[in-house]
Amino acid sequence: MKSDNTTPHKSSKYDVEILKTIPYYNIIHDEIIQFVRAYNPKPITWLDTGCGTGNLAVKINDKFELNELILADPSDEMLKIAQNKFKKTNVKFINSDTYSLNLNKDYFEVITAIQSHHYLNKTDREKATIKCFELLKKNGLYITFENTRPISNEHIQITKEYWKQFQISQGKTIEQVENHLNRFDNEYFPITIEEHIKMYSNIGFSIVDFFWKSYMQVGFYCIKN
Repeated sequence: MKSDNTTPHKSSKYDVEILKTIPYYNIIHDEIIQFVRAYNPKPITWLDTGCGTGNLAVKINDKFELNELILADPSDEMLKIAQNKFKKTNVKFINSDTYSLNLNKDYFEVITAIQSHHYLNKTDREKATIKCFELLKKNGLYITFENTRPISNEHIQITKEYWKQFQISQGKTIEQVENHLNRFDNEYFPITIEEHIKMYSNIGFSIVDFFWKSYMQVGFYCIKN
């Protein structure tokens, strides 16, 4: 059955299936919160683009006193689920991909894009990242997680097997896992850690590094000075 978003999971099943697919899914969200708190303990404006069903955003809203939290996603079904998790009026929802966002430049103190931009081709990934750069305030923080490309074909095969064993341990069938791993370079388009860092630096971020790596998932932070 075709998904109603860019992930392989139907929106209605996403919150259950993602835990079987992404190792440390909940911990990754916790670490994002911790990293932001270390850099800027009291942000007041935050954009979470590619927000999915709003799991990270719930933690953001619980841990920070924001004036405004904007959640954006190109999937209408994902946004509907996210909306049902929020009652506060400071949360706004936008049905849009990142590079098409029509928001004020130099406005957000924090922007997050978690497991979303690797679905884009090279040109659109760069467009999405440039948009995030433009929307950030001076000294703003951009955090993104993506599935990344290991440095050689041998590394790719080893890491795929490693990830395969995790998913099987979470109850997925071998067929389900193989279907998921076959999305590599077909439905999502990973680039290496080095290519990420070069892209962020070329776009204009003055401080760029990664702070999390597990399996193929890598978390990067970038600061606009």
